[in-house]
Amino acid sequence: MDTSVNNVVAQSQALSQAQTAQQAQMKIFKEALDTQQQQVTALLESASANPQLAGDGSVGTQINTYA
Repeated sequence: MDTSVNNVVAQSQALSQAQTAQQAQMKIFKEALDTQQQQVTALLESASANPQLAGDGSVGTQINTYA
């Protein structure tokens, strides 16, 4: 009887530890996704900005040289 009780307790502890580890992994995964989202948003915002032609000088006043 003691052996079966000990096995149940050991399995319960192992499942609890596995659940805690899984929660930590999910938290790190979500943080990584949030970071990627911020980076992609910043990249898309910088790519969608329309560069203006130069206002003075002889270069870049007629043709967009950024393209």
